[in-house]
Amino acid sequence: MLNKIRTLLPDLSPAERKVAELLLAQPQQWINLPVAQLAEQAQVSQPTVIRFCRRLDCDGLPEFKLKLAATLANGVPFVHGNVTPQDGPAEIIPKVFDHAIQSLARCRDELKPEVLQQAVDWLEHASRIEFYGLGNSGVTASDAQLKFFRLGTPTACFADSQMQRMSAVLLPPGAVVVAISNSGRTRALLEAIKIARDAGARIIAISRNGTPLAQQADLLLPANMPENPDVYSPMVSRLAHLALIDVLTVALALRRGPDWIARIEATKAVLQDTRLPG
Repeated sequence: MLNKIRTLLPDLSPAERKVAELLLAQPQQWINLPVAQLAEQAQVSQPTVIRFCRRLDCDGLPEFKLKLAATLANGVPFVHGNVTPQDGPAEIIPKVFDHAIQSLARCRDELKPEVLQQAVDWLEHASRIEFYGLGNSGVTASDAQLKFFRLGTPTACFADSQMQRMSAVLLPPGAVVVAISNSGRTRALLEAIKIARDAGARIIAISRNGTPLAQQADLLLPANMPENPDVYSPMVSRLAHLALIDVLTVALALRRGPDWIARIEATKAVLQDTRLPG
């Protein structure tokens, strides 16, 4: 619940943002205070508090309080920075795994079928597909290219900013670029994306809402992970990016039909002799 509110902040009205900021600063207080006091502390009207609750898919304040209480009771941290030096294996295991599970579920819920449909339409008819990522996102871009090259469209992965710029300017008509970034504001990547757009390519971004990359892209597959990319190393964001790539791969393979699925199976079969039996 709190992570969803953080994600919604850029889209809230100024008055609703006051409510959200008060909630994020003092979440426990919300469970017990009546609407009049909450409105007074946030310096907004009571209807604004109710509208804010409805933005979170609640009928009103009582339902919102129940969902908030459940969130606060589960004890899952919002960032791995909440793992303390005193935590032992018994604490670290549930904190890291539960955080990842919650984050992936949120990513799943935020991916709209119509957005996936549009992405697959573009990828199916692309003359060429290129994956761009820098740093940790370069690893995800490489994984994406490894999956997509078996689906019949020429693909490439570039995890170097200069190579991205050179390839972007040479893109053929009908090309699609999939740009991957946790922060969504890496200058070198944004510059390469602009070059690709000027060359006529469509841009699919895997990033956070409201980032410069999301704003420059033609289509966004949202990955709004509760990590501070300036402080914590990207953990759940990388899992979410990989999951989104898997969703695209499966959807495109199904769109290609049985013949292409058979080709994918053939690529797996040809590797069997390289492995020990067992």
